[in-house]
Amino acid sequence: MLFHKTQFLKAARHEGGVSRRLFLAYAAALYGIPTLGQAANINRRMKFASNPFSLGVASGDPDSNSVVIWTRLAPKPLDPTGGMPNAAVPVKWQVATDDGMKNIAAAGQQLATPQLGHSVHVTVPQLKPDTWYWYRFSVNGEESAIGRTRTLPRRLTKPRQMSFAFASCQSLEQGYYTAYEQMAQDELDLVFHLGDYIYEYIAGNQGNIRKHHGKEIVTLSEYRVRHAQYKMDASLQKMHARCPWFVTWDDHEVDNNCADEISEQKNVKPVDFLIRRAAAYQAYYENMPLRRTSLPAGPDLQLYRRGAFGQLAEFTVLDGRQYRSDQPNNDVRSPLNEAALNPETTMLGAKQRNWLKQTLIESRGTWNIVAQQVMMGMVGMPSGDVPMAYSMDQWPGYTHERMDLIRFMADRKINNPVVLTGDNHMNWANELRVDDRKMDSPVVATEIVGTSIASGGDGEDRFSGHDKLLSDNPFIKFHNRQRGYVRCTLTQKTWTSDYMVVDKVTTPDGKVTKRTSLVLENGSPIIRQA
Repeated sequence: MLFHKTQFLKAARHEGGVSRRLFLAYAAALYGIPTLGQAANINRRMKFASNPFSLGVASGDPDSNSVVIWTRLAPKPLDPTGGMPNAAVPVKWQVATDDGMKNIAAAGQQLATPQLGHSVHVTVPQLKPDTWYWYRFSVNGEESAIGRTRTLPRRLTKPRQMSFAFASCQSLEQGYYTAYEQMAQDELDLVFHLGDYIYEYIAGNQGNIRKHHGKEIVTLSEYRVRHAQYKMDASLQKMHARCPWFVTWDDHEVDNNCADEISEQKNVKPVDFLIRRAAAYQAYYENMPLRRTSLPAGPDLQLYRRGAFGQLAEFTVLDGRQYRSDQPNNDVRSPLNEAALNPETTMLGAKQRNWLKQTLIESRGTWNIVAQQVMMGMVGMPSGDVPMAYSMDQWPGYTHERMDLIRFMADRKINNPVVLTGDNHMNWANELRVDDRKMDSPVVATEIVGTSIASGGDGEDRFSGHDKLLSDNPFIKFHNRQRGYVRCTLTQKTWTSDYMVVDKVTTPDGKVTKRTSLVLENGSPIIRQA
């Protein structure tokens, strides 16, 4: 039996809130969706008046012998149903060792069900390690674009080099995805997307370069349409088809600055927000190349995970929203006061934090990548009468946990920890200490912060307060406010970060250039100019 919102609300009122039992019952009810989908009516002869693969193809979460390939049938992508019937449709898939799709390495068929928005997630098994493949889907004579993907090297091997990019924050209302056009020309092994893949706001809230459809999204149908609107972008589709992605979310995939069951809006009850979160999580899964282990169970989705590129690099992909405490100090920039230093306040939750520490201990990687959302560097700025105020939505709002993690890296001598960060629409390079205010203490890790793809509009290379910002926070080694992405090249000896910037995103003819290149040497977290 499918879950109904009215029944959930009635039960919540009866129990005086969302109890653990009720929460799990709700999650279990929605967890049955895929099973129900497999038993749904099947339409084997469906004909399409327009392209059913309008949202493109993608791949993700590779390991050394498998990878996820994805598509979603949507002949009318901005329709709440995607233009699909209330029936399952068989979709064929093929994986080949050549771009002409002549040498088929694996093939099969999977049902695209209405319960999962007619999305298709195939975990292709028994592939060769460290190998490039090509893939496509077909349904009743219609064929998708051909995508390219790869498997990762085996854990005990020592690859010579790894190249990847990371990106975040792509409000289509504020700009074009010119950065992805350049990224698609780079020879990359992987992409990390660090969140704000979509924005939830009402049409016109952020700008009018390209307008969102409809009001602020809350329901499953609305989240599906919003994802479809973003996925229709040709540059984004091209980049998804170039190589596998590891994705994680930040806040706008659900609601701005949300924290666990707490909405940004003060008058929203946790029970109502969890219902919204369940809708957002399901739509996220439906539209991302995620493994079945990330299948949502109501308002719960397992997103943090690990991977390895042989012994060259191991990486963790974190979830900094689902388990976090509410932002201290009413989420207003504040000094590092008692609330910000509260040891009970958490960004990750105890289970994820312990998993992260255990994963770092077990790592054999030369480089240890922590891919996550918000800035870890303790950047302070004057605010009114406060000489130094910090963002409470970023790691300074969770200073105790942040210091504990950096201290752990130092005490356990974790090899070359590098934090990848998105969220704040700017480029930064930070040398991380247990307490960044104490410049006489040793540098433990490095943080590479990438700017936004489009959010914030054109930006600027150097703002008026640039020199004072770096003087007040001398651990910052680079800062820039243009749009773009970061391209990273790793060898056993060095890590090179190329900051790729776009001169303008408010028109589609922007130019991408390399603003700077910064280098890390194996064994040192000190940032140097290339």
